[in-house]
Amino acid sequence: MSHNILITGASGYLGGTLLTRWKEANLPPYNKLYALIRTEEQANAVQTLYNAEPVQIDLRSDVDIEQAIISRDISIIYYLIDPLEDRIPRPHVLLDTDEELYDLLKDVDGPQPLLVQAGKRNVQVIDDGASFGVRSYIFAPCIVYGKGQGFGNPISIQTVAVIRAAKKMRKIYTVDDSSARWPVCHIDDNTTLFLSILRDILSGQNLSHGKNGFYLASSGLVKWHDLYRVFSKRLLERGVIDDDTITPADDAALEEIATVLRRRKSFVPAEIGGRCTFTAARGHAIGWKAEHPPEHIFETAGEEVDLVLQHS
Repeated sequence: MSHNILITGASGYLGGTLLTRWKEANLPPYNKLYALIRTEEQANAVQTLYNAEPVQIDLRSDVDIEQAIISRDISIIYYLIDPLEDRIPRPHVLLDTDEELYDLLKDVDGPQPLLVQAGKRNVQVIDDGASFGVRSYIFAPCIVYGKGQGFGNPISIQTVAVIRAAKKMRKIYTVDDSSARWPVCHIDDNTTLFLSILRDILSGQNLSHGKNGFYLASSGLVKWHDLYRVFSKRLLERGVIDDDTITPADDAALEEIATVLRRRKSFVPAEIGGRCTFTAARGHAIGWKAEHPPEHIFETAGEEVDLVLQHS
């Protein structure tokens, strides 16, 4: 089967980097590459830079979406628009190969409605896909860092939130104790897993999908407090904060940070911290391996701070 592929988020951090790496990936043969765009400028960019055919779709209209996909015979879609990682606290290591992961997301409840909704949306995608005979693959980005390589947004999400909050507050606040950890992944390794999955699909491999199709790109876990410390060092050097102490956020601080991030106060702890034991395993089964160890984010923290300050 010769596939037509649609990539969304072409001007974004993840999608733009994926398309930039496309030519060098030496993917198996496919028919046509499409890229979802919103403006004429983006249309010109995806044609010129990636040799992709631009597609404009009203994502609020089921009819428009259906017509766009069917009329172009699109068989592979990478949905990379504003991905929201599922942050579900667990007292033990949770592998992306865990057979209970689907049921966990299906039955999840918690204090963060947006995150609960994101988890249940993944379940809906899996169930709807199964009902129509469509294979689904749930890709879970974590703290992704490094400069995006596309023509649009070059910066990530979580590192940006921490740095923006520190800039406004003139100090770094923590929402967790010193043991809280989160998985990390360099943007290049994240993109390599995107391409590894696509390569296997195009090659006709029977890739794990549906309820067993969760894929996490991560080289390992880092402590939030360690990340805050290396960020604070560079922020202090740049004169962005007044001192490099890490301060527990009280209610007033959470309120101010929420204003900066344009979030509800209750969502701030999930935006700049949290505790996650989600561990990458399924990608390794298809030959993916991160080149950058988790500690690499500490080595490049100064560059990350400079990049975020430049673009926010």
